Amino acid sequence: MSDCFDLTVSDHVAHLRLNRPDELNTMVPEFWGELPRIVRDLDARAAARVLVISSTGRHFSAGMDLSVFTGGSGIGGGSGVQEAGRQRAHVWMLVQHLQDSFTALEASRMPVLAAVQGGCIGGAVDMVTAADARYCTEDAFFCVQEINIGMTADVGTLQRLPKLIPEGIARELAYTGDRMPADRALACGLVNRVYPDHAAMLDDVLAIADRIARHSPLAIWGTKEMLNYTRDHSVADSLRYMAGWQSGMFQPGDMVEEFSAKAEGRDPVFEELPARPDDL
Repeated sequence: MSDCFDLTVSDHVAHLRLNRPDELNTMVPEFWGELPRIVRDLDARAAARVLVISSTGRHFSAGMDLSVFTGGSGIGGGSGVQEAGRQRAHVWMLVQHLQDSFTALEASRMPVLAAVQGGCIGGAVDMVTAADARYCTEDAFFCVQEINIGMTADVGTLQRLPKLIPEGIARELAYTGDRMPADRALACGLVNRVYPDHAAMLDDVLAIADRIARHSPLAIWGTKEMLNYTRDHSVADSLRYMAGWQSGMFQPGDMVEEFSAKAEGRDPVFEELPARPDDL
């Protein structure tokens, strides 16, 4: 059960939709618990090989809801504690909780594809930068909104965006709070493709997800693991990590199945990934 999302799983592809269109899909307190719980559950059970995140209504998401700041246990509340040091400790833990909600997308074994229409604002930029790939409609725009309300973006944008687009462009967006339209997002590499409308985007992104899901889930997991590791480490360290991974994970079964399926003119059939140990 979810207050903020709808979830369907079909043919190894999970489709998670933000579903509060009348409220611009703002990220209320429930959002921050539901998102990582859904993603971690799908990953733990190996219930899907790819996750597509899309939205409903005019805008993808207007970002963090004000209730996260003003609620009793929110950034401005202090969870009932009075002493100043403990209040600050509460904020320190809360911010990391919010960050972990999006890091769950990176930590999952399945690739995550984000499909964006309309506004992708504030916390929504934090979320989509944690995805493996982004796609958007012609009317989409991206805005690091936090600077416009007098705060520093703190849930992942400043850490991930400069790894996705040129650093100077990332700094300009973060300093000015200007909107980046779809055509510029495509030109600088923030999104992979731009579509004329929401329906065309979803059709194509789900088709891309289907193509990913047809490959060996073990090989896809290894590929995502290596790409994430390489982003944050040197080439030498990444090559060494790759060698260690391959010495354990590379087994001939999936490769044999790929070649056999091609020779026989059929789709390959792969064993699913093992469940996470906590789900056994």
